[in-house]
Amino acid sequence: MKIAVVGCTHAGTMAVLQILKDHPDTRVTVYERDSNISFLSCGIHLYLGGKVRRLEDMFYASPQELEKQGAKVKIRHEVLKIDAQSKTLKVADMTSGHIFTDYYDKLIMTTGSSVRVPPLFGIDHAKVLLCKNFEQAREIYNTAKENKKIAIVGGGYVGVELAESYVNTGHEVVLFQAGKQILNNYVGAEFAHKIKALLSNHHINVMLNHRVTAFTENENGNLIIQSNHKKFVADMAIVATGFVPNTQLLKGQVNMDKNGAIIINNYVQTSNPDIYAAGDACVTNYNPTGEAAYLPLASSAVRQGILAGINVFGNCYPYIGTQATTGMQLFGYTLATTGLTYEIALRKELNAKKVYLENTIGFNYKEPVSIELVYDQDTRKILGAQLWSKHEVAQSANALSIAIQNGNTIDDLASLNSDFKFLNIVAQMAINQIH
Repeated sequence: MKIAVVGCTHAGTMAVLQILKDHPDTRVTVYERDSNISFLSCGIHLYLGGKVRRLEDMFYASPQELEKQGAKVKIRHEVLKIDAQSKTLKVADMTSGHIFTDYYDKLIMTTGSSVRVPPLFGIDHAKVLLCKNFEQAREIYNTAKENKKIAIVGGGYVGVELAESYVNTGHEVVLFQAGKQILNNYVGAEFAHKIKALLSNHHINVMLNHRVTAFTENENGNLIIQSNHKKFVADMAIVATGFVPNTQLLKGQVNMDKNGAIIINNYVQTSNPDIYAAGDACVTNYNPTGEAAYLPLASSAVRQGILAGINVFGNCYPYIGTQATTGMQLFGYTLATTGLTYEIALRKELNAKKVYLENTIGFNYKEPVSIELVYDQDTRKILGAQLWSKHEVAQSANALSIAIQNGNTIDDLASLNSDFKFLNIVAQMAINQIH
């Protein structure tokens, strides 16, 4: 069997390794338009902040390693067209300019995502950078040496982590968020307020409800950032406004959601039985709601890539879904989240309730732990949680993630024999709240 893998970041790399581990005689051809594979873009802020010494250390696989396993890896090759009916690919060698046609028996689509570029005037200005791939990471690092005032557009994970790294390396930072809170896809209002205060205490100017509309330049060569309220002057700007799936090659050939993410079944198979998809190019099965959702996370991409490598030979291993559990360290604090926030649960029209606890009681810690637990009043099932502390709380989020995946209730959590006693306490608070 001949398998074509289009795109080779996290999902593509794992799919290839899995295929060649289980079926070493399979003919696997990888097409990747960049000059590298498996770049950990989620660690760009670590390189900027000096916690990672070499940008090259943020690769965990190379084309040569995949070729040693038996794959044919075509880097700097752009797939121009996919014809799902004839099972052919039209490909351009970006080095020589040669265009040729290849075929496949099965296709794995792992083309990833790109930065969501808002329709801003001046977005192509030389002093406005994006933050996603290896080349962009190198440019962010190199330009940081010569620029003092940095504007970051987007208050999600990428924007907040970059803000910390910039200010820790002596830069002046202003962070723009179009909405009323930062990290709105990950935390509720209470936690967002805490994090904003922490950023402000470290001299990061957080501008909420400021939608950036244009980038221009003044007579001194400074970058002018125009928001819906006022103008700001900076030396350069980073746009980190989320991600969109790279799926144009299959548009009209497989089912997609309204955002262009490929819809998959429980075996990461598309509506075309000979095409599988994994990673940022497709949706995930989101367990807190039981619905498909677009959640571009490296952890999900890795799991889906492995499943694609298994199921392309016959659907035998179902995808158990995700809770979109995430974590970040910020100025000595740890934030860990899993599942739905209270605000998002209400938007999903769930009969949600939340409890909030901040204390050292039952924690065996000198520093407090803050936790917000979200649950469904009808089913009593846990829907999500956020934790915040100077202590390590990521494992608590992992425990709650498993609880959501298993459909556990607040009653289950209250009686759980756990090292994380504050989980029992906050679950008991939830039980008392609805009695």
